[in-house]
Amino acid sequence: MSSNHNHSASEEQTKRHKVEGPRKHIVAFVMSLALTIIAFAAVSAGELNATFTYIILVSMAVIQVFIQMAFWMHMKDRGHVFPIIAILAGVFVVFTMVVMALYWVWW
Repeated sequence: MSSNHNHSASEEQTKRHKVEGPRKHIVAFVMSLALTIIAFAAVSAGELNATFTYIILVSMAVIQVFIQMAFWMHMKDRGHVFPIIAILAGVFVVFTMVVMALYWVWW
């Protein structure tokens, strides 16, 4: 019984590695480079409005975080529910702290 279980587990791992070839990682790397270049170009171009530049930077950063988490940290795979919950809880705590600090300063 355990021999069949080990055999099926190794088949599952082999299947997963065939599906997750380096192609997805290369695509994610190229996307990360493109987002970084876009953000750098937005800052380098002095003609852009400062607010528009901030919007571009924050947008590129958020997209970059999702790409990094999905492809490099493998959060898109099964079995990562608790790390995702911990990350979301951390984001909630940090967001709350920033809002409260801003509220305290501008009160």
